[in-house]
Parts: sequence; structure tokens; C-alpha cells
Amino acid sequence: MVVVGTFKSDVDIIQIGIKGNNLTFFDVGSGVVTTIEGLRFDKSGVIKEFPDLKDDEDWRLKSIKRLKEHMKKFETEMEKLNYVKDELVKFGNIPLYFQRNGFRVEKWSK
Repeated sequence: MVVVGTFKSDVDIIQIGIKGNNLTFFDVGSGVVTTIEGLRFDKSGVIKEFPDLKDDEDWRLKSIKRLKEHMKKFETEMEKLNYVKDELVKFGNIPLYFQRNGFRVEKWSK
């Protein structure tokens, strides 16, 4: 199954596609597509989630690895998308809609 979630950040519309354990991020405004490895990570946010990485030189790589492992715990792509949605909402992103397997677009329930 493939699910795609669309979110509004302060200045951009972002789409996140999930197929299996692969996440793809698409910035609609700039057309940039990236995987989780291409995202910018805020060190203070990573430390808040993983305090043991505070003085680790490889904090970014280790946090990516932990996030990938965490995502594997979810059984379905929709569960993974809901987790991503909950994380993005914490940082002020607004969930707009999602789509499953190319079917009709659905609005997020509140």
C-alpha cells in the first residue's frame, strides 16, 4: 500500500509518501524530493527525543537510524503516516489531507 499525506508548514506545502518502510518527502513549492537522510535535523530537537546523543559526534546519523527502526514497529503505512502527522503537528504543521493507494483524497479527521 502507498499512502501520501499533505501538510502545510509556515511557507510550504509538503507531501510525505510512505510505501513499506520507505519515506519520501516532497516540497511542492520547490519541487525538491528527498528521503529521510536528506532532511535537516535540529540538534536540540534530537537531544530532546534522545538525550544520550547530546555529546555524540554522530548524533544525526544515529537519530536517523533510530527513527527508521521506530517506523518499522508500525504494521501499516497508515499507522506510520499517523505517527508522522502527530510529530509534524507538534511543530506547527497543519495536516491537510491524505490519500491511500491512489484512491480519493480524504481530509484528516480532527
